[in-house]
Amino acid sequence: MPNLDIRDERLLHLVDPQSPLERLLTGFKFTEGPVWHSLERHLRFSDILGNSIYQWSAAEGLRDIRPNSHMANGNAYDRQWRLLTCHHATSCVTRTEADGRVVVLASHYRGRQLNSPNDIVVKRDGTIYFTDPMSGREPFVGIPRPSELGFCGVYRLEAESGELTLLVDDFVKPNGLCFSPDERLLFVNDTARAHIRVFEVRDDGSLANGRLWAELSGDGVGVADGMKIDQGGFLLCCGPGGIHVFDQNAVCLGRILIPEQTTNFTWGDDDLRTLYITAATSVYRLRLKPVQ
Repeated sequence: MPNLDIRDERLLHLVDPQSPLERLLTGFKFTEGPVWHSLERHLRFSDILGNSIYQWSAAEGLRDIRPNSHMANGNAYDRQWRLLTCHHATSCVTRTEADGRVVVLASHYRGRQLNSPNDIVVKRDGTIYFTDPMSGREPFVGIPRPSELGFCGVYRLEAESGELTLLVDDFVKPNGLCFSPDERLLFVNDTARAHIRVFEVRDDGSLANGRLWAELSGDGVGVADGMKIDQGGFLLCCGPGGIHVFDQNAVCLGRILIPEQTTNFTWGDDDLRTLYITAATSVYRLRLKPVQ
């Protein structure tokens, strides 16, 4: 059964305490970046330290589809179901084409190499947003080397033109990011500050009026990391102890406690009600309740 830290009874509207938390896969070095392909019905995720991208499905099991992934981290699909990937070792964002070719979409800002693109999200119009902390240039999940930029940014990328725009540069370690359902707000968390900020998204894709939205609190291993909003408008964010769940007013309903450091998650299966969770050496899954 899932172990819940219930701070508000509304958490039970999302998670059934009797639903088992299953360790689906294990034996990895540091998992991240899970994405579900609804058409092909498979899960893909990165093993940063294992330097691979894996694919799992109930029908075919587990396959290493990208050995030597250049320490791939965050992944997302664009509107054509092409895989977008952030890489720690090469400090770039790539796209995997339908024929398997891997093309670099972004690697430098004003002539200087990016730090280490971390997490990535795509708007409905195809525009890409990603975070760029120093993590991939630091020990443990990166290759130690100095930064060419000297700041950690949040960027907007026009995939077709390659135009890269710096949106915010005052984060210590920007990490997870996600849009509100109407895409009028962008939420970005800061691992170093253990908080979530929110920005208004202007019509031209730029950001305005950033403010502190919520702070992550609780015991257990973990930091502000992968973050997404579900169909009901609840924001889920990795943090100490597991996955923290917030309502639209930044009230924390509690935590889904995970036995390993939780890095990211995605929804999968035919009804998108199974939560697939990357956590250190393992991938877990948990069935959630239908949206009410």
